[in-house]
Amino acid sequence: MDCFFHARVPAVATCPTCSKGICATCRDGSGLCPSCRLAARIESASSQQATLTGAQAPYRGAGASYAGGSVVPPRAATVSVGDPLDPVESRALVALGYPLLPLALLSLLERRRSRFLKRAAMQAIGFNLAFAAFWGILQLMSSLAIPWIGVESAILIPFLVPLFLVASVYYGVKTWHGDEVRVPIVSDWIEDHLPAA
Repeated sequence: MDCFFHARVPAVATCPTCSKGICATCRDGSGLCPSCRLAARIESASSQQATLTGAQAPYRGAGASYAGGSVVPPRAATVSVGDPLDPVESRALVALGYPLLPLALLSLLERRRSRFLKRAAMQAIGFNLAFAAFWGILQLMSSLAIPWIGVESAILIPFLVPLFLVASVYYGVKTWHGDEVRVPIVSDWIEDHLPAA
């Protein structure tokens, strides 16, 4: 079975709301297809407008339930942390900032960035600086022959490159998909010192 939205792309799942076959690109974290996500966003916008005007806007999208006379949009539509309206190019630039520091710096200069993308770019910069600092500390300890947690520091240095590559790809992919990224120590520091980031 092919994806409903892409020709000649195999479907990996079905949307739980409308039962359309969707590929991995179309599927979000909750399993919804793009049309059901759009319907939920339209419902959310119309319910906010109805609240402001005092009128009740009827919902005609898939996946809604009518509990007690009020419209309840699908629960899974608000799972994503990143703004779905963020351009894919902006998310890709921030995601590539994890392995390539200059791209993270460049993404801070972009005009269309959202709060999510600015925070992710700051985390990418912090991730790169933290790895560079850790590498420098291990190099210094190696030159002074100081062991680190009972292990010779020079032995740990070659393991930093694969660790950096794996971690940067993991965090980059999560950022590109719009998921929340929590880099240990770096995320806490950014939230404490840059609350508006």
